[in-house]
Amino acid sequence: MYFTHEPFLPFSSDSQLPLHPPSSTEQAAQPSVPSSSAGNTHIVPSSTSVSAEDPSFRTSYRFPALGTSKSTHQQRHFPETRYLSRAHDSLSADHTLSFLLSHQVSEEENQSKGASSSGFSAVELSSSSQNTIRSSWHANSGAIDRLDSREWSFGSEEHRSGSLYGSGRRDFDNRIIYINNPQKTNDKYEYKGNRVRTSKYTVRSFIPKNLFEQFHRVAYIYFLLILCLNQIPQLAVFGRYASLLPLAIVLVVTAVKDGYEDWRRHRSDKKENNRTALVFVDDHFEPKPWKHVQTGELVKVQANETIPCDLVLLRTSDPNGVAYVQTINLDGESNLKTRYARLETAAHLEAADKHPGHYQIRGKVICEKPNRNIYGFVGYAEFDGKQLPLGPSNVILRGCELKNTAWAIGVAVYAGQETKVMLNSAGAQLKRSRLEHEINREVIVLSLFLLVCCFASGLGMGLWLERHEDQLRNLPYYGKTGENYFGYNGKIGESIFAFLSSLISFQIMIPISLYISMEVARLGQSYFMIRDVEMYDKETNTRLQCRALNINEDLGQVKFVFSDKTGTLTENKMEFRFASIFGENYESADDPEETFASHENEPTTESTVGVSWKPKAGVKVDRRLVQVLKESTSSLQRSMVHDYLLTLAACNTVVPTRIKLTSSGNLEMEVANAADDEIQLVEYQGESPDEQALVAAAASYGYTLVERTSDYIVIDVLGQRMTFELLGIHEFDSIRKCMSLIVKCPNGQVKVLVKGADSAVLKKIALSEKTTHIAGERQAQVLLDTQMHLGMYSNQGLRTLVVGVRELSDSEFTNWQRLYAKANASVSERATLLQEAAQAVENDLILLGATGIEDKLQDGVPETISTLRDARIKVWVLTGDKQETAISIGFSCALLTPDMQQIIINASDKQQCHDAIKAAKEAYVQVENRYWTFRASGRIYDFETELPGSPEKVTELSTRPFLQRMKLESFRSINSSRADSGRSRHDRLLALIIDGNSLAHALDKDLEQELFDLATACQVVICCRVAPLQKAGIVSLVKRKSKEMTLAIGDGANDVSMIQMADVGVGLSGQEGRQAVLASDFAMGQFRFLQRLLLIHGHLNYRRLGYMVLYNFYRNAVLVMLLFWYTLYTAFSTSPAITQWSLVLYTVIYTSVPTIVVAIMDRNLSPQTLLKYPGLYKSGQQNESYSRLLFWLTMLDTLWQSLVLFYVPYLTFRHSTIDTWSIGSIWIISVVILVNLHLAMDVEHYTWITHLAIWGSIVATYICLIALDLLTDDDSLVYYGTIFNIAGTASYWLDIFLIIVIALLPRFVVKLVKQKFWPSDVDIAREEEILKG
Repeated sequence: MYFTHEPFLPFSSDSQLPLHPPSSTEQAAQPSVPSSSAGNTHIVPSSTSVSAEDPSFRTSYRFPALGTSKSTHQQRHFPETRYLSRAHDSLSADHTLSFLLSHQVSEEENQSKGASSSGFSAVELSSSSQNTIRSSWHANSGAIDRLDSREWSFGSEEHRSGSLYGSGRRDFDNRIIYINNPQKTNDKYEYKGNRVRTSKYTVRSFIPKNLFEQFHRVAYIYFLLILCLNQIPQLAVFGRYASLLPLAIVLVVTAVKDGYEDWRRHRSDKKENNRTALVFVDDHFEPKPWKHVQTGELVKVQANETIPCDLVLLRTSDPNGVAYVQTINLDGESNLKTRYARLETAAHLEAADKHPGHYQIRGKVICEKPNRNIYGFVGYAEFDGKQLPLGPSNVILRGCELKNTAWAIGVAVYAGQETKVMLNSAGAQLKRSRLEHEINREVIVLSLFLLVCCFASGLGMGLWLERHEDQLRNLPYYGKTGENYFGYNGKIGESIFAFLSSLISFQIMIPISLYISMEVARLGQSYFMIRDVEMYDKETNTRLQCRALNINEDLGQVKFVFSDKTGTLTENKMEFRFASIFGENYESADDPEETFASHENEPTTESTVGVSWKPKAGVKVDRRLVQVLKESTSSLQRSMVHDYLLTLAACNTVVPTRIKLTSSGNLEMEVANAADDEIQLVEYQGESPDEQALVAAAASYGYTLVERTSDYIVIDVLGQRMTFELLGIHEFDSIRKCMSLIVKCPNGQVKVLVKGADSAVLKKIALSEKTTHIAGERQAQVLLDTQMHLGMYSNQGLRTLVVGVRELSDSEFTNWQRLYAKANASVSERATLLQEAAQAVENDLILLGATGIEDKLQDGVPETISTLRDARIKVWVLTGDKQETAISIGFSCALLTPDMQQIIINASDKQQCHDAIKAAKEAYVQVENRYWTFRASGRIYDFETELPGSPEKVTELSTRPFLQRMKLESFRSINSSRADSGRSRHDRLLALIIDGNSLAHALDKDLEQELFDLATACQVVICCRVAPLQKAGIVSLVKRKSKEMTLAIGDGANDVSMIQMADVGVGLSGQEGRQAVLASDFAMGQFRFLQRLLLIHGHLNYRRLGYMVLYNFYRNAVLVMLLFWYTLYTAFSTSPAITQWSLVLYTVIYTSVPTIVVAIMDRNLSPQTLLKYPGLYKSGQQNESYSRLLFWLTMLDTLWQSLVLFYVPYLTFRHSTIDTWSIGSIWIISVVILVNLHLAMDVEHYTWITHLAIWGSIVATYICLIALDLLTDDDSLVYYGTIFNIAGTASYWLDIFLIIVIALLPRFVVKLVKQKFWPSDVDIAREEEILKG
């Protein structure tokens, strides 16, 4: 059941458009329109949306005041449709995103921003330069950020750099930079130098600071206290030096690792700080180390050099002040970006260059304080009393590279740690795995158990002294007088000392070696993950990156995957597919012969229509459109096609570059120059792949963008060079949702070229009665046809834009010029004023048409999503695209299926959102049925149910033949997976589609529980038109409410907040830069690699580390319990029978290596089996490898084995004359062999390294015992030669054999019975592997 789109139908040209939304009565009178798809449910609340013109609406939401046009168009409202369920007639949809973001800012912060407008003096526009307006159009508002920069501190109360104003709560006191006068600039020494430091430690601070950080682990503090107690002579159980060894090894190893990492940072910092830059000193530029560059100095950057600090451009090698930079070191984007120097500042520097020594460069820059917003800058330059506004396009940031520009000169405004790149260099939040949290819980339990054992020892000591009080005078070690005096402290004192001594003796109950073992195991696991050739991406030449080594095991427990769409599920390589021009639909030809010539030596074909410049990458052309271009320019259709292609070629920020062959035979790129007459191969560089695709499409039809400067644009129109004077530009922002360009055509006409989102541009279209344009008579029909084409494009998953144009009269142009000049002359209110200027001309547009751009799915995306679904992983898509596009992509990537019941929620206010969610829950969310139970907390529990169509229970699977068991087990997994996702009352899977406007209200505290209940009951959730902070909010909601493991994956800067909020963040090395990679825990090249990362490496890593933790608890506890049983027969004395060095080396050498090797290399199933049966992944979701039940079962097994360890030798030698050290020798070798064989019995995949580790540890233990027994110092002489004496008896070897058999027999029987009668899915799959050989 595929999604069908009802086109948005406007009124006819002769219809009377309503000035206000229809009342509830009018709505009720309208006939209902049935849904076009029975599988779709459109939740349309009956309440009427509130117009933005309503004062109460404006006041309650505190929208920023936008200058509105006086034209009647601003009052026109399109009728409401049942499908869209939006208030098209209000500005609420436009402002919801802004409201959501600004809502994050506190009231005090808003007040501080409102008061900040007085922080800058008024700026007067220079009237002496005709180029002022033209050169200042690029000074974008610093108050409105790109969405990509809004995730720096989600949820932070102190610094909300993700707010609408970009840099959060910041001080608006002016920073005054005196150009070429660093001494005066920094006369108060308040500005930092240009030295940067990314290292954490210095030589002096390394030891104290590193120890302070390490002792944040409670276990380390515990062992430090034990170590201090052991230094007291009365409490010394171990030797003073021997007791230092475990904690010292852990601290030293961690310190060495941290020190090495920090040494690498120091080395990188030193290299960075010692790079040289050209600084203006004594009328010439001379080299100077970066670390010595000061704020206020003039810096000259040569081509292909890196910018040493944040500079305000003053002059470039281009006469128009243009410079091209590459920000790959800043945000990973390789496309060229255009920056500009003010023509006035360039003139001052040029005069100083012509008169060296006679013309002093004097001026100042007044700007905002340093902040993290890399996309914003607010300030102005002052020369000769004239103030020139500065914006982000006048600034080049540290880390950028100068490209295609011979040189550029700027003044340093931010240096060192105050540069924007350094302010943004803080790493992602520290994440700890769920297993570590569970370890802390078990450590607390074991600590309590340890205290009970120690209390029992102390109490037992007191009772024993009470019972033998009359014998204490003559007993050794308890003598009270004379030669036998040993410092007896009384019954209470001795009990306290016994308690503390037991605490020291039993200290290894808490396995301190576990922490270092887990670090080493994770490092080894990461090595094999990185070396997995199946996750190597040839196109980007990237392997998997493990950027966080402490959450490997979390990959095996993921329940929710939150994915971006563009660049994550799709390739983000845009291909122009469709063009809707004046009601006609054109599409790319499928005939390869119709492809535009994309090679240098290929002759010009018919499709090029006389083009003398060719794009490097063209598109397939439509013959019908080519024929239209050959018609007379006087025809209406030809005129509309001309304006359409002109808008595609001009209305963008793309930089045309040409490819030329150097003398050395290499290809070199340089900025294209229209003065070159020969045929050139043009390549377009731009920040947006969409814009590059549009420009390439226009070039393929003969409208080739040749040159772009701050003053004009040169376009080769069908072989004729045409120059368009650039009068101004209004770049895209999230409020207007469109971009407009004001140009003066060669014939003198002034035109406004507009492209943007359909939801924004269609509101600006003028119908026939509102325009005198020749095309106005057909606007209503064109609008209807364009809407139909937009629906068709969206249903195919294409990205759409609407294109419009308007001719300005002299009075309209003069009015806009006044507003535009006023906006550029302002600093603090520039954003609002620019919007007012844009709205003055972005209305009464002639609708030219629309575009359809295909963003193809990545390879393997549908298969990966299907596999993840079979693994009981819910995939949610969070995208900024249109709802129709997202739904179409959902079907394409197998996220949505025809049998799903779609719940579509589009609400414009909070009450509508509440009603829609409530109605959906009541209609479709089944509270309880025979398969599953849904609870408000989001937890879903499977009951012991009968399989559909089969009378047998799940527990009877093991009695059937293997293949039949596997088939039934697979069916049970699928059934359980569907139950986990939820069904409607009609037994259909549910899919929730909700837009950003609805989420703006649904994420409020009083609605979030309702949203969570509905969303988690659905198999699929798609969120459309969402902002970056909304993505993080959704992830946070699921984390808090469900307590399940979450994973977020994305490729763009707008995914950073989502990636950092999730338990596991995965970044893709895509087309949108590396910000997502830098903020992620794991990075890879393709979405399809996610199934190997989770189903194979995640499953194995979780199982390995889960077993490792249980084994370490068992390994230490079995020895402690052995020592405890011994104290019961030694008057509760804590003096052990095992030597001090053996106790210390037990967890360091005797048993440490095997568990690490197994945690790295063991595997229960092959990768092929894990991919073949995705349902096996649920073993991690159900905590089958580590849980509280498994912990207590392990402790019960530990109790049994410790009893066997103690009593077998005790019963054997209790009537003999064997000494304490001899029986201790039996115990230590027995426990080492026992725990290693215990491990060997659980290993499921043996390698030669595993054999070497297990059996080698036993051999190493014997070697150490022999070496220790040969020591002849005073402390070791008492057990000299013990091993040689006791090992020569038959009882020694018989006891070791009996201990192993009796201790491991119950565990062996339980494992055998479980696998025979109650096998898990993993057991059955493993049996299949074994049978197949």
